[in-house]
Amino acid sequence: MYLGQSATAVVEAVYRAESRRVLATLIRLLGDFDRAEEALHDAFAAALQQWPRDGVPGNPRAWLVSAGRFKAIDALRRRARFDASVRLLAQQLETEVHEAELDEVEDDRLRLIFICCHPALTSDAQVALTLREVCDLTTEEIARAFLAAPSTIAQRIVRAKQKIREARIPYRVPTREELPERLDNVLRVIYLVFNEGYTASSGSELIRADLSAEAIRLGRLLLELLPDPELMGLLALMLLHDSRRAARLDETGGLVRLDEQDRQLWDRTQIAEGVALVQKALASRRIGPYSLQAAIVAVHAEAPSAAETNWTEILGLYDVLLRISPSPVVELNRAVAVAMREGAQAGLRLIDDLLARGLLHDYHLLHAARADLCRRLGLLEQARDAYRRALRLAQLEPERRFLQQRLDELDG
Repeated sequence: MYLGQSATAVVEAVYRAESRRVLATLIRLLGDFDRAEEALHDAFAAALQQWPRDGVPGNPRAWLVSAGRFKAIDALRRRARFDASVRLLAQQLETEVHEAELDEVEDDRLRLIFICCHPALTSDAQVALTLREVCDLTTEEIARAFLAAPSTIAQRIVRAKQKIREARIPYRVPTREELPERLDNVLRVIYLVFNEGYTASSGSELIRADLSAEAIRLGRLLLELLPDPELMGLLALMLLHDSRRAARLDETGGLVRLDEQDRQLWDRTQIAEGVALVQKALASRRIGPYSLQAAIVAVHAEAPSAAETNWTEILGLYDVLLRISPSPVVELNRAVAVAMREGAQAGLRLIDDLLARGLLHDYHLLHAARADLCRRLGLLEQARDAYRRALRLAQLEPERRFLQQRLDELDG
């Protein structure tokens, strides 16, 4: 896997690929987030010293887990001279048989997600802690996703870790009886992780494929534990969205709209898997918002061309989605579907109604959609105003370039 790379380059590559797995296992073995994070950094520091001298171990991940655990025990021994409780903990960690457990690392991030999404934590804390500990997003990245100050997110994460320690929340996957009631939070967090990868909240890159892939992997693992229809729907939704990844950007990194994408670049294997999951989820008759969203994306995915998209079916699915999971964003998406089936004027009326009710004023995609409908209707000055508003609100550079291009086309 790492042939031809220097030992230092291997350490860097292993950190990118494996650090979250190593951390999840260390949290299980050491029973504490902060202690595990310190052990993780100590393990990689040791790897930077030893691997260039001794060679890269055959199983780098297991080496790092073992090194991190022993570094943590050594640190506790040093503190044990002043704290008897720490001395007992060090002895416990040293005497327990962990070697057989080192092979369980594939499930450790799933365990970590459930502890991060424990109902004892607030909803915002669950998401922030998962993005930080499972996905390695910085507090600044999480803050942008939450539209909050980095200091607020940092405090939220610190308090969540403190709550886990004080409540002695166990590091385990819930029992089958506990899983259904714990599932909603986990699904929401996994989808937020996917969305941060599919369309980053800000910055110069639209796509972070590593986060999308991680969310899909976690969805698959969870589905093995619980064949729940909404979990099938969520996994289908992620697969269907991700199937378009190769077509979403042009050669310069610019955004390509759905109706302009080269459908030959779409991943047909992922589409087939996603459609099959949608059909299975809908057949259960326990239909939820993720399954309905997946069904909508499946209609797009199966259309031979943008012109042949079945907008009547999409609009019907949005009607159901709006009944069971009403939100302004669903209303906006439905308005776009209405515009595609009944004309731009009908869609514009619905978008203006959202604005009249004081909804989504600061949502750049609403103003981008409004600008497009105004352009189609020949309302060019309104279109310019809407594009400018969207441009002021957008934070992601590829989206800003796309909006600026549309504005320039009007001005030209």
